[in-house]
Amino acid sequence: MSTVNLRLSARAVVVDEDDRVLLLRLAIPDPAGTIVVWITPGGGLEDGETPLAALRRELREEVGLALDVDPPKVWRQEIVAPGHAPGHDGVVNDYFLVRTASFTPRGSMSDEELAAEHVLGWRWWSLSEIREYVGPELFSPRDLATPLAALIADGVPTQPVALAL
Repeated sequence: MSTVNLRLSARAVVVDEDDRVLLLRLAIPDPAGTIVVWITPGGGLEDGETPLAALRRELREEVGLALDVDPPKVWRQEIVAPGHAPGHDGVVNDYFLVRTASFTPRGSMSDEELAAEHVLGWRWWSLSEIREYVGPELFSPRDLATPLAALIADGVPTQPVALAL
């Protein structure tokens, strides 16, 4: 029996007072050309790191947000696809809801460090903007509007919602 090597990751669904979500714009190199994806802030767990510790570190580094409470886990996504996460057979993303006042993102990482992680910038998106977007760039998860709409309308689920790609 072979073991599947999945990258464990913690991500934040950062939602402001106007129910806009903060997304990072990533340019992912691909043999067929660069793929641009809008994702929630966050990233992989380091050795011995808990998901919440990783989330706190990633939010400070990427967008400059410090958490003063432990946010609730709202979504879980498991993608088993070799090549999806370099050096791994896929990824497990645990998503936590972070409610905050709107702010201008600026983390501790330099522009060069962000570029090395393929981060091109940030943007606050409304639910309607995500639903109506028809351009070539993608969202992660692909159908971000559906779980985001439920999260905004219904609040924190009793159990984390399983997400597709």
